[in-house]
Amino acid sequence: MSSEPIAGQRQEPAELMRGVGRVLLSEEAIRQRVAEIGQQISHDYAGRNPLLVGVLKGVVFFMSDLLRAVTIPVRVDFIAISRYDPRGRVKGPVRLIKDLDDNVEGQHLVFVEDMVDTGLTLSYLLRLLRARAPASLEVCALFNKPERRLANVPIKYKGFDLPDRFVVGWGLDYREAYRHLPFVAELKPEVLGLS
Repeated sequence: MSSEPIAGQRQEPAELMRGVGRVLLSEEAIRQRVAEIGQQISHDYAGRNPLLVGVLKGVVFFMSDLLRAVTIPVRVDFIAISRYDPRGRVKGPVRLIKDLDDNVEGQHLVFVEDMVDTGLTLSYLLRLLRARAPASLEVCALFNKPERRLANVPIKYKGFDLPDRFVVGWGLDYREAYRHLPFVAELKPEVLGLS
């Protein structure tokens, strides 16, 4: 796809769009796939009242859309993590900075991710949740970068495989910008300082 506006799509300010390259996924394609995932979860968890768990902040966009697509009773909770040292300069070990509000023992959990790339953080979080003895634990990811995988993590509900490029939109950010874009696009190399 090109970076030309998609028919019926809202226009973003020119300043913001200057950093956006090729559009990989349109708003329509993403909405359709989220609806399909919501139907699948509704079917698989009928009568089980699952708890959807997400990591703040990027998953908020996908989680909101997914909740509207699910047609059975569900609950939602969030955790927050940090991978930066206390000075915020370099990536360090994963630290839990907001835990779940409820006990998940015996509950059916669906761990909702915006993006799975290396799988290392997700693998850590799944071990953390499994230690709390849920009745079941599955992963739902809207975006997947299989080329970057370093840890084997099972993804039961998957939206799209993406190439190993820096992408933004639909919750994915670069330095807290571009999350709100209603599509997924590559970020231009000059924005990343690569050109």
